[in-house]
Amino acid sequence: MTDITPVQLMKAVKNPVEINGMHNAHIKDAAALCCYFSWLEKNVSTKKITEVSGAQKLLEFRKMQSDFVGESFPTISSVGPHGAIIHYSPDETTDVQITTDQLYLCDSGGQYKDGTTDVTRTLHFGTPTEFEKECYTRVLKGHIKLATCIFPSKIKGNYLDSFAREYLWQVGLDYAHGTGHGIGSYLNVHEGPMGISWRPIQEDPGLEAGMFLSNEPGYYQDGQFGIRIEDIVEVVQARPLHNYNDLPKIKRLIIINMLTESEVDYLNKYHQQCRDIVGPLLDQQGQTVAKEWLYRETEPISK
Repeated sequence: MTDITPVQLMKAVKNPVEINGMHNAHIKDAAALCCYFSWLEKNVSTKKITEVSGAQKLLEFRKMQSDFVGESFPTISSVGPHGAIIHYSPDETTDVQITTDQLYLCDSGGQYKDGTTDVTRTLHFGTPTEFEKECYTRVLKGHIKLATCIFPSKIKGNYLDSFAREYLWQVGLDYAHGTGHGIGSYLNVHEGPMGISWRPIQEDPGLEAGMFLSNEPGYYQDGQFGIRIEDIVEVVQARPLHNYNDLPKIKRLIIINMLTESEVDYLNKYHQQCRDIVGPLLDQQGQTVAKEWLYRETEPISK
């Protein structure tokens, strides 16, 4: 009996139909999240929205998308200190209000008949501190570096982990979880045997074209806040990793002068892609407020 079977290895490399489905699922999921985050921004200062009720509202927006079946895991909807608890799950005993005074970390995903999603965004609906913005920007720089790195086929994910941590390590910061996990196609949201982690993964067969993994560096200040930025990325042949979330990064939390010209260029191209791909779907669904939020968050930046 073996721990890793041929079936697992075949599932890890998606076929063209699965790849197309994953892309479509993430476009729909991005539309749902645009609706949720724009709704939050509009209502958080005038209504009592909590971690639990926010997660329920997000589920309502996902249910509006075609071929949605259910959540791929319980939503991690976390405010302030709760965001520093990496696997926090809100319930009635811990539920707190989402406010304009603290960071809000939302890690969630959906199961669609054409694919599985897992995405994290960290937002602030007021004025973040300089330290919060510095941490967010360092996490973003590592996220971009991993998303754009080119590497030999079949290299183990463990060798790529340091790319995501480099800019945190420069100032003595780190995070205590892996950087990426495989993801299924309308299957497990965590699907092995490959992964990206500071720990060597014995079963990792090496990364190759057709695999999908999460890219999710973060930083957690105990008792204060948590930051994580997560997209699902596809390993492709002979060109940089492509991003399949099409959901804006949060400009309010970025210190632009900390970014290089190439990082600014990457972000602007990525945000244009968000407009081009998700904008028409929001138009089709009549989600005017969500589209306005999307376009504002994707305005080009410059140093």
